[in-house]
Amino acid sequence: MKKVNLLILQAFIKPFLVTFCIVMFVLLMLFLFKYIDDLIGKGFQWYVILELLSYQCAVQLSMALPLSMLLSSIMTFGNLGESYELVAIKAAGVSLRKAMTPLFVVVGLFSAGSFFFSDYILPVVNLKMGSLLYDVRKKKADFFIKPGVFNSTIPGYSIRAKEKSEDGTTLYDLMIYQHMEGGTADNITFAKEGYIQNSADNNYMVLKLMDGVRYEDARVKNAKRYDPRQQFTRFRFKETTTKFDMGTFKMNRTDQDLFKSHHQMLNLKQLRLYTDSNHVEIDSLERMNVVEGKRYINLFSSYFQTGKPAKPATNVTLAALEKSEQRRMAMNNALNQARQLKDLADNKQMEYSPYVDKDIRYNIEWHRKFTLAVSCLLLFGIGAPLGAIIRKGGLGLPVVMAIIFFLIYHVIATLAEKAAKDASLTPMWGMWMAIIVLTPLAIFLTYKSTTDSKLFDADQYKLKAEALWNRLVAFLNKKKNSN
Repeated sequence: MKKVNLLILQAFIKPFLVTFCIVMFVLLMLFLFKYIDDLIGKGFQWYVILELLSYQCAVQLSMALPLSMLLSSIMTFGNLGESYELVAIKAAGVSLRKAMTPLFVVVGLFSAGSFFFSDYILPVVNLKMGSLLYDVRKKKADFFIKPGVFNSTIPGYSIRAKEKSEDGTTLYDLMIYQHMEGGTADNITFAKEGYIQNSADNNYMVLKLMDGVRYEDARVKNAKRYDPRQQFTRFRFKETTTKFDMGTFKMNRTDQDLFKSHHQMLNLKQLRLYTDSNHVEIDSLERMNVVEGKRYINLFSSYFQTGKPAKPATNVTLAALEKSEQRRMAMNNALNQARQLKDLADNKQMEYSPYVDKDIRYNIEWHRKFTLAVSCLLLFGIGAPLGAIIRKGGLGLPVVMAIIFFLIYHVIATLAEKAAKDASLTPMWGMWMAIIVLTPLAIFLTYKSTTDSKLFDADQYKLKAEALWNRLVAFLNKKKNSN
């Protein structure tokens, strides 16, 4: 029995590691394709990109681990079935359920580890990745001159060069517009050549201009007297130097405390704390709404009863006011109060909705901590008996079957989670819907695999179809002969 367990464990570990690496690589490529515009052309150091990818590996574990668990389990038992090793194991008196027991223990350990990972490590990773990705996307692209095109990435300047050298350090036929205030160009500089270099501390870009002219707007704002000779000042130079502040091109790290209250950055203990605080705010708003609503309703009912607000001055009834001007005024006042009550409800709804939305997000994230662990067990429970039934190894049919079942799981989980966020479903049903729907399928496949069912055998279905057709033909012939 120990040799059988060791055989199955060895047959499972290698496909699991291979499929996990492949799935993680594909998910990382999708991440890079999504944020390629935010990463290219900004001059990031290699370690910044590597840090971002390492955080993304941890984040994508919630999708990579269940998918690799499903694919590797199908491949493992498909290979064992194709090479008739499962037949030999059953011939030795070991049932398929007992043969799967060591793998269930291993998958259970993976599931427990994924739960602790999602509770303790993943919130920290989400916090660090969220702040880093925010800074990456906010950073400006590096200063880059294209010949014949104005570059306005430096605040307050628009620079155009007709041509530039191959290394990009020498610019020809330069035109520099300096925008001091507003959208107009107050100063304009022309130069035949310009040489670019960075300062010693890399905080400034130094542009050395050769053989040019500079026009400055010398008009004094709010001047009482018009002087045409002081409209513009022109300077000619053989050589001058201009410095540009490059501080806006550096990536400044945002304080991570600004993101700590986000639901994805919280563990179970923090989620409970934030949920309780949010419930206190919701209860407070509900009590205020009830108090204000009662005040308007009482005032509204007083108009219908007496035609006057709050304190009736007469005992005139509505029947007596039926054809009087006083009844008409009472109805108008009541309608105005109803409109005010409706406006109050709309305003309170706008104030109430953010707290309800946060409560839903907190509950969804709370359930997500558990669904990752259970999904690993579920998809293994689908993949292992499925591989034993199809009896095909390699990367052909197992990959197709794994993709089909994982897509079913992912689509159900995504749609249910979206419905939970929209309050169409409760957070519990939204997060557990895919597991609830696919659990009977896992039980059915496990039963079929233990009874040696040929569930995916096309020849079996072909024989049954032929037998059904023969019965139908025989029935029709019998009925014809009887007539």
